[in-house]
Amino acid sequence: MTDCIFCKMASGEITPDTIYEDDDVLAFRDLHPQAPTHVLVIPKRHVSTLNDLDADSAGLAGKLLLAAAKVADREGIAEQGYRTVINCNTAGGQTVFHLHLHLLGGRPMHWPPG
Repeated sequence: MTDCIFCKMASGEITPDTIYEDDDVLAFRDLHPQAPTHVLVIPKRHVSTLNDLDADSAGLAGKLLLAAAKVADREGIAEQGYRTVINCNTAGGQTVFHLHLHLLGGRPMHWPPG
């Protein structure tokens, strides 16, 4: 997708504040953090929403979760706890239509939020 900002980050056209990267996944700091640690974890391959994953994408979904756990450990929040969130479509709060996982931590994460 030529107009997708996350695809541009994954390809290196735009340089985010990268925390973690491997062949399939990129993790970088959110520009508008909602917690002291707020990292976005994206697949390098364009997938628009969580609804667009299928059985053949199960490995990619697992890689996103494993990358989030690695980032939480590197950021020093794994033991105290953190939250992962995937928004799906507009009503679910998704604003960039490239699948991404929010990793939030560094403060108590209360439910409901607020």
